[in-house]
Amino acid sequence: MSAETSAEMGDAPHGSIPTAASGVAADASARGARAAAPVVEALGVGKRFGSTFALREVTMRVMPGESHALVGRNGAGKSTLVSILTGLRKPDTGEVRFAGMPAPPIADRDAWRERVACVYQHSTIIRDLTVAENLFINRQPERRGVIDWRAMRRDARALLDHWKIGVREDARAGDLTVEARQLVEIARALSYGARFIILDEPTAQLDGEEIKRLFTRITELQREGVTFLFISHHLQEVYEICQAVTVLRDARHIVSAPVAALPRERLIEAMTGERGGLAVADAAARAPLPAGTPVALDVVGLTGADYTGVSFQVKRGEVIGLTGATSSGRTSVAEAIAGLRKPQRGEIRVAGARLPPGDVPAALARGIGCVPKDRHHEGLVLTQSIAENASMTIARTLGRFGIAPPAKKNAFGRRMIEALGIVAPGPDHPVSGLSGGNQQKVVMARALATDPQVLVLIDPTAGVDVKSKEALLSVVDRVRDEGKAVLVVSGELDDLRTCDRVLVMFRGQIAAEFDAGWQDHDLIASVEGVSLHEE
Repeated sequence: MSAETSAEMGDAPHGSIPTAASGVAADASARGARAAAPVVEALGVGKRFGSTFALREVTMRVMPGESHALVGRNGAGKSTLVSILTGLRKPDTGEVRFAGMPAPPIADRDAWRERVACVYQHSTIIRDLTVAENLFINRQPERRGVIDWRAMRRDARALLDHWKIGVREDARAGDLTVEARQLVEIARALSYGARFIILDEPTAQLDGEEIKRLFTRITELQREGVTFLFISHHLQEVYEICQAVTVLRDARHIVSAPVAALPRERLIEAMTGERGGLAVADAAARAPLPAGTPVALDVVGLTGADYTGVSFQVKRGEVIGLTGATSSGRTSVAEAIAGLRKPQRGEIRVAGARLPPGDVPAALARGIGCVPKDRHHEGLVLTQSIAENASMTIARTLGRFGIAPPAKKNAFGRRMIEALGIVAPGPDHPVSGLSGGNQQKVVMARALATDPQVLVLIDPTAGVDVKSKEALLSVVDRVRDEGKAVLVVSGELDDLRTCDRVLVMFRGQIAAEFDAGWQDHDLIASVEGVSLHEE
């Protein structure tokens, strides 16, 4: 699908199979929305940083009352477009219009707040302030020159009630759930008068039930006249909550279409420029391991703050999935195995040798490599180069006294760039200048640097694009073929398809086990604690 042939699609092309999207808006309101002026338009918008084009003549229209998805691979131009739509950057070419009128001057921040707001993946809520203080920060009601606290709390309560957001106005924001903080940010945006809200990866830190509640609230707000631009790497969510979608690729607008007119395979094709869906090896096609294959990882009665009595084994050449809701304890178990978190009780054995609890150097020495959950805070030093990050765990083997010569580090960095397909000018390039998918490949490189016997991957494809996801998951197959054990800890179904077995955690315990070839609905039901086969 080319940019030249897919500017704006109205109806499904002949022979396509429509995909069911959620029926958020009734037919009558949809017809009315089409007749109205777009809430926002980017018309031929271009942006350039030096010799690099971040956007090339991008056009997008978002209609009133809809949820409009913005998707594309990392580096496609989504973040630049959002910064232009929110008035943080001025386009070099083209213009932005709200309800048919030109956007206000960049310097007029109040005018921008009245038109648009963005709820970012990393919250802008100030955790040590109350909900009321966050809602009215820098515009608190005053009485005789001082803040009128009673009026602020009253106004906050009225605002929360109006938008049906069930949190206390005097609650400390840091004590709220991620879901509640997002809703407070939405309420703050609406209080300025904005009815166009950009949601940047809103479900990245939410579990299944929280996502359902957020989507319900989005649907209700749409009915009250709020319009959303929804940015997500989870394509299934696009079909669940959005009515329209725009795809960017290589800084260009590729297609805008009704979601129902763009099946998943064609959506991925538009994002990648290649035909076919996600190419992930399905473990169901693998031959079983030979009898008597040695155990690489043995977890016995592991107990921590949010999990109890967890036991399982992973054999050499086996890939095991560990899944469950965000609150199931799966991440804590994985971090305990990698030495990042100290369990209260239980044992972890690697090739029969007991692993000291909560000891990262010991875990590395015993042959455990780990891709942690949060690449920015646990996986990378953003100011350092690809080579420095990738070789961090093997500095002692590259040079005396743990000081590796730059030439050796760069040589190792070049090998990892080639092995993992990291897109970068060279090994001395800082990781802060890489896309999210390439940053995650650097984290993977660091985990592989020690030639681990057990590889622990925690949410390995979170926040990366389709092609980066394929590249990262292909490493699992490669490591498995080398006879190493892999533990994939994730809530992403695509991550789990590469697993020989999937263990499901529910409320801190292993509740079910699925062999390769499982059905999506069975696994999802187990994660949610629902039995589909009760008599």
